[in-house]
Amino acid sequence: MSQNPPDLRPDLAQARISDTRRAGQPSIGMVSLGCPKALVDSERILTRLRAEGYGISADYAGADAVIVNTCGFLDSAKAESLDAIGEALAENGRVIVTGCLGAEPDYITGAHPRVLAVTGPHQYERVLDAVHAAVPPAPDPFVDLLSAQAVSLTPRHYSYLKISEGCNHKCRFCIIPDMRGRLTSRPHRAVMREAEKLVEAGVKELLVISQDTSAYGTDWADRADRTPITALARDLGSLGAWVRLHYVYPYPHVRDLIPLMADPASGVLPYLDIPFQHAHPDTLRRMARPAAAARTLDEIAAWRRDCPGITLRSTFIVGYPGETEAEFQTLLDWLDEAQLDRIGCFQYENVAGARSAALPDHVAPEVKQDRWDRFMARAQAISEAKLAAKVGTRMQVLVDLVEDDAATCRTMGDAPEIDGHLYIDEGHEALSPGDLVTVTVDEAGEYDLWGSLTGA
Repeated sequence: MSQNPPDLRPDLAQARISDTRRAGQPSIGMVSLGCPKALVDSERILTRLRAEGYGISADYAGADAVIVNTCGFLDSAKAESLDAIGEALAENGRVIVTGCLGAEPDYITGAHPRVLAVTGPHQYERVLDAVHAAVPPAPDPFVDLLSAQAVSLTPRHYSYLKISEGCNHKCRFCIIPDMRGRLTSRPHRAVMREAEKLVEAGVKELLVISQDTSAYGTDWADRADRTPITALARDLGSLGAWVRLHYVYPYPHVRDLIPLMADPASGVLPYLDIPFQHAHPDTLRRMARPAAAARTLDEIAAWRRDCPGITLRSTFIVGYPGETEAEFQTLLDWLDEAQLDRIGCFQYENVAGARSAALPDHVAPEVKQDRWDRFMARAQAISEAKLAAKVGTRMQVLVDLVEDDAATCRTMGDAPEIDGHLYIDEGHEALSPGDLVTVTVDEAGEYDLWGSLTGA
């Protein structure tokens, strides 16, 4: 039973790969780095490969080649990707690179000239071509060439559902639009078909992701709805699974989602993951972000008025170029007023190609660390007080993992990997991952809760 705090970087995800090989079957390994959007790309690549007769290897030694799906969000993430490529080369020797860092092939081959191929983000066909060249398929027509069930890199009871690709924002610290292009939304029908298949396969929670979820469908010239995300959320909620919305920018039309979240029968969880990034208007302007922090507080108050049980999560950047102590103090004061439920933070890092690197007055590393420490102390105090207020309440939770000492669960206010847990450490032996159970909260910590099973 592991406890929080979780790693608060927004660009990390964990892939869970099970071995699906038959004897003599060509097999491919996968190292999936980066955000859940990249995890979905990894799932699609592996699903296509399995449909062509390849096995999926859970280790380097058993793979005929390894795909490394990289992240290029931050310089530290790039370094992590290069390390992962180097490890795969050392352990296996035959490596194909894809993902966001693949948009910089010279950067990769300069560090690792032995890689077999480099492809950019969501270039599925080029990845498959590289695999075919390195490891020709050899399917068993009686076993392999059937309709392949989708490969999932998450536990079978929840799944990420990517609804669009790319982004139209021009934030100075981000190069995602350069790597993944402008916003391109998937058709409503295609998203619903995928969601229906996931729920039919036993998925209990759909984690809706994109680079800008609230902008979904606004790239359609002939759209009938002014805000297609509202209709999509409503239809997804009708499938009977939890629907959790990630990466929602605070456009005015977000308020149209709140009535759905306030209705327990809608299936749309009262949870908003909104990247506010900062609170001082001057810092936000230097970021090329909306600089209306005061109006954001008004929106938060309205959301909570209309949906009192809503959980608000956000991530922030400290130490952005030009950030003064006064600007940072404004952020702390804003946090005290906003009282967000789930708060993550990372220190600003230069990213090659990002316009923010050319800004003046970069903050010294020791100052960034000090501000991060102070920010997280404030965030922890807010989290601890909010969780303490839940002691004695009853709530529904989703079981993620059952071990000898406890069942690890999540409330409606907790997303996988990035938020807290609720632990049941008595009477949990008969539970299974994917169960929805009602608990009474008995104890609270800084990020986690403990509870006991109750009746329905």
